[in-house]
Amino acid sequence: MKTELLYLHDWSSVGEFEKELRSNIHNYNYDRIKLRLKGKSPVQYRTLYQ
Repeated sequence: MKTELLYLHDWSSVGEFEKELRSNIHNYNYDRIKLRLKGKSPVQYRTLYQ
């Protein structure tokens, strides 16, 4: 996450950074598809097998 988010941007405020960080975490958990998880996002996979 440091490489993708923190070091690539010049943040003008802490609020702007927090907003982008929350968006990045949401995308990582809900939108990112992993073949190892049978083509599902981490949240989809967890809810399927709980």
